[in-house]
Amino acid sequence: MYFQRYYLECLSHASYMVADEETKVAAVIDPQRDIDIYVKDAEEHGFRIEHVILTHFHADFVAGHIELRNRLGAKIYLGAEGNAEFDHIKLSDGDQVVLGKVYLSAIQTPGHTPEGITLLVYDPETNAEVPYAALTGDTLFIGDVGRPDLLASIGATAEQLGNQLYDSLHEKLLKLPDAVRIYPAHGAGSLCGKALSSEPYSTLGEQRKYNYALQPMSRSAFLDLVTTAQPEAPSYFVHDAILNRKDRQSLDESLKESLSPLTLSQVLQFQKDGAQVVDTREAVDFAGAHLQGAINIGIDGKYATWAGSMLVKDQPIVVIADADRTEESIVRLGRIGFDQVVGYLDGGMDALDQHSDLVASTARITAPAVGELEGSVAIVDIRSEKEFDAGHIDGALNIPLPHLEERANEIPAADHVVVHCAGGYRSSLGVSVLQKLGKENLLDLVGGYKAWEASHLPTTGSSGGCGGTCSVKS
Repeated sequence: MYFQRYYLECLSHASYMVADEETKVAAVIDPQRDIDIYVKDAEEHGFRIEHVILTHFHADFVAGHIELRNRLGAKIYLGAEGNAEFDHIKLSDGDQVVLGKVYLSAIQTPGHTPEGITLLVYDPETNAEVPYAALTGDTLFIGDVGRPDLLASIGATAEQLGNQLYDSLHEKLLKLPDAVRIYPAHGAGSLCGKALSSEPYSTLGEQRKYNYALQPMSRSAFLDLVTTAQPEAPSYFVHDAILNRKDRQSLDESLKESLSPLTLSQVLQFQKDGAQVVDTREAVDFAGAHLQGAINIGIDGKYATWAGSMLVKDQPIVVIADADRTEESIVRLGRIGFDQVVGYLDGGMDALDQHSDLVASTARITAPAVGELEGSVAIVDIRSEKEFDAGHIDGALNIPLPHLEERANEIPAADHVVVHCAGGYRSSLGVSVLQKLGKENLLDLVGGYKAWEASHLPTTGSSGGCGGTCSVKS
């Protein structure tokens, strides 16, 4: 048996290839949309990817099942409760996908979504009775379980899905042998749960001991546990869950249109007509100079997640990027189904060398320097409410980044408006959003809350604060 895990850090997403080394037949489970990594791996080993399986309709990314079907003719498999526009094979309890001696056996494990399945990987030459691994999708994570409240599955409530999740865990997965390796579809950083581990795999025995959601408890206690204190889901999740059901265009087809160089005049016209301009450079470079009206979503961070949270899915997008990151910037938007990129600024910021009237900058400030500011100061904390409640700058106003545009009028007039997040990535995006709205006197706090704490400046661990302008001078 050949077994390979692939991990896409920016989406905290794990996918898998399983193959029989004698027959050379392979299956890919929960693939990312840009499929070259699987195709190359299969070619190097002489495998034929004949099967592609989705453990469920993912909400946080667009899966690559259509791409593998179109390029290689792979058959698509879904859980028995999954309905889609494209031809597919439904898998119920005990149904097998045979690769040779190696095979996959399905278990219906609804809860995160109604159509969720787990795939047991069997290598009879090693052990004919106990599966080598369980590919649990978003049903069971390392250290957590899939959240039932994403509303990615239309027509199902969190309570209904939570009950299904309880049954899937207790009546099916927890009855597997302790030695079975657990390989989920996501790791730490994913918003599909609240306490995911960064470990690539575990065993069921370890999870039975240490996973908080698998400890002995009543059904009602379990429901309370898995439906409370979940992170806010980005607005694009429902869009992607629906898109994964559709017989859509492939990423290759999308990129033929999106990877188009645009002149500055073309970019300005698109911007005038309502296009969203996304600058993917580092925050310090964006602060130094950027096209007026552009927003900064740095490529070296949770780029796709924040793009999906902050961009409007049905409005055109223009990308500005460093030359060696342009294609990556566009591909990573395609991974979450944002195919409406109309092109990129040819030459990047160099195209603006002779157009200083079109260039804006962002003022940045260090934590100690905030205390030296003259006049009124408003501190805007754009972290999540959970982060804010765990500790924040005295007097700060909390507006989580996804709600910054709609709540910008809550920011009081001040001589200085200091915007911060945890470490500086989100604050650059937040300041750019406020700049686009016409806000003035903005300052991006370098290093964010971590830098403030490191400087031993005033903080509090409870929610509150003055919620407006205040003096931070000592």
